[in-house]
Amino acid sequence: MSYTANAPLLPRSDTSWFTEWRRTLDWGLVAGAVLLMGIGLLMSLAAGPSASARIGYGDAYYFVYRQAGLAALSFTIMMSFSALDRKWARRAATAIFFVSIMMMIAVLGIGHEAKGAQRWLRFAGFSIQPSETVKPALILLCGWLLAQRELYPKGPWALVAFIFYAVTLGLLLLQPDVSQSVLLTAAFLTTFFVSGLPKRWVGIFGLGGGVLAIALYNLLPYVKARVDVFVNPASVDRYQLDKAAEAISRGGLFGVGPGEGLVKARLPDAHTDFIFAVMAEEFGLVAIVVLMAIFAMMAIRGFRAAARIEDGYARTAAAGLFTLFSLQAAVNIGVNLAVLPPTGVTLPFVSYGGSSMVGMGLTLGLALALVRGEGTRSRGQYG
Repeated sequence: MSYTANAPLLPRSDTSWFTEWRRTLDWGLVAGAVLLMGIGLLMSLAAGPSASARIGYGDAYYFVYRQAGLAALSFTIMMSFSALDRKWARRAATAIFFVSIMMMIAVLGIGHEAKGAQRWLRFAGFSIQPSETVKPALILLCGWLLAQRELYPKGPWALVAFIFYAVTLGLLLLQPDVSQSVLLTAAFLTTFFVSGLPKRWVGIFGLGGGVLAIALYNLLPYVKARVDVFVNPASVDRYQLDKAAEAISRGGLFGVGPGEGLVKARLPDAHTDFIFAVMAEEFGLVAIVVLMAIFAMMAIRGFRAAARIEDGYARTAAAGLFTLFSLQAAVNIGVNLAVLPPTGVTLPFVSYGGSSMVGMGLTLGLALALVRGEGTRSRGQYG
């Protein structure tokens, strides 16, 4: 029996940009992101109605509809940036970085304040958190700057990269946003390390980080409270962590069932920071192990692809971007499991949050652009 394909086949000789993009894109990473977005939509159905009722929205599915729209936007951003070549990815990241910096400066003057922090700009009913887009843009830009040391050893590339990082860090701390500062610092250090970190910089970063951590602990009451929740739990209110632990313990192996969770109604940030605990209660240990496995698969696949890149700029920047993505997931899960102090960091593609979804789409989209062709190398030139 003969078979005729309904769709036109793309020949190997086809070298159009679309065909090359399709052949070289790491579809394993794309599939992982789509799975996470699907889980996020499912969990918005679980936690969204109770969050809407608690906040006072008339529509019980307010967060569900917004999560669906944000997932579509994030996917579009991810796929659009993945189609860029490495030169245009750098150009786009540079533009995004400087625009985000200007927005972060504006935040200090006209930003919206919530929970003691001034981190958002509001336009026509929408809130924008520029720190979410400045992080991946800075990492890619610094990756390129640090890689230039191989071509032009006498240039002040490391100093310029550090200045960009220091300016961004300073603006984050003025908001204040310590958790994003920690994530940015970890990704920047990874980028610096992969590019070849001089020994003298190790001492500078170590000393500076220690002094800054002590200063933040003593100067910012909310930082002190969050650290004390972890190191001295008897001295502070552990309400959110205790409720998250209760949700995880109630879930058991297979959960109490979709929509049957009780703790989410009493957990203030159930649809954002503590969506992992809601998932554990309603779907059980098996489900959260699968979720963690997806994040682990994406991290391993991403770092493996980054390590294969011969171009120093792409290798360095990709390592920093995958650090940013995977570390944010690890921190959020660690907070939910009470092994890390509360941070306010969302779970990538799963937690509700417009700026977070956009930032993660940008992060993964830029990373996909840098590692194109590397994720399929072991299976041949075209996958």
